[in-house]
Amino acid sequence: MFEDIQTELTDDQKIELAKWFLLNAPAGEIQYVAKDVRAILKDENVYKKAAEESFPSYNKSHLICLELPYRSGDVLITPFCEVDKDEYIDPRTAQVAIVDHVKQVCKDVRPARDEELPSAFVEDYRSAMDAEIMKYVSEAYPKGVCSVYCTKGKDVEEPGFDFELVVVISAARHSPQNFCNGSWRSIWNIEFKDEIQSVEVRGKMQVGAHYFEEGNVQLDAKHECKDTTLIQSPDDSAISLVNIIRHHETEYLASLQTSYLKLPDTTFKDLRRKLPVTRTLFPWQNTVQFSLTRDIEKELGIGK
Repeated sequence: MFEDIQTELTDDQKIELAKWFLLNAPAGEIQYVAKDVRAILKDENVYKKAAEESFPSYNKSHLICLELPYRSGDVLITPFCEVDKDEYIDPRTAQVAIVDHVKQVCKDVRPARDEELPSAFVEDYRSAMDAEIMKYVSEAYPKGVCSVYCTKGKDVEEPGFDFELVVVISAARHSPQNFCNGSWRSIWNIEFKDEIQSVEVRGKMQVGAHYFEEGNVQLDAKHECKDTTLIQSPDDSAISLVNIIRHHETEYLASLQTSYLKLPDTTFKDLRRKLPVTRTLFPWQNTVQFSLTRDIEKELGIGK
């Protein structure tokens, strides 16, 4: 009867459903999800279209890191370094990676063109920031990666004009054999405003975790913040800005740790009692003392 009233999904509907599953895959797990989606669809054309539309968005939103060919470095896949379709610049090495999003690999690499790189003036600030943020990330995040991009005013050649840098930090720990994966992502927009001689900092931090041993528990926590400092020389500005980033990220991580330590007495307590109203644990090793049959017999006078 149920089969009679079922309607066949159109290809467009299947593509949208497949995209939803792919885009919502936990950090580091899209390939596993893709394998299952492909098996369920049983249609290569539908799967290919869904994958081609989903993987680029997923890779950029999760700030994945790919190794450049010939072991010449790494490149972060972000919206801030996209110079063309499937092409992403690495400012540190002045190379452009050509990416296969679905396979999540770099197919090739080419030198960046002059127009794709910032001016010498902006590059002084960018490279100084890059050097300082690398030191911080190496201390704070095991296997963390980072990069600094110029997103506005890259042609500025002297003081007197505004420009903007973006710092991206990505750290992931994937351990599917232990049924857990996790990631840290933070994006810092740093706007240099020459007229008021200040630097405005806007940060977005996101923590994701997935634990799936005999269950499915996911965490997706986000936090935003703002700060300001004064424009200084490239080296001094970099030190000041990295100190701001360190302060806010350390503060947020500490607040997360505190909130999770309180979970048993707050959130979990609201979900259910840790103990029955008697404040004693159920004696599973001697359940006969709570025999429902014995109580019923006693109440009805049976067996006397």
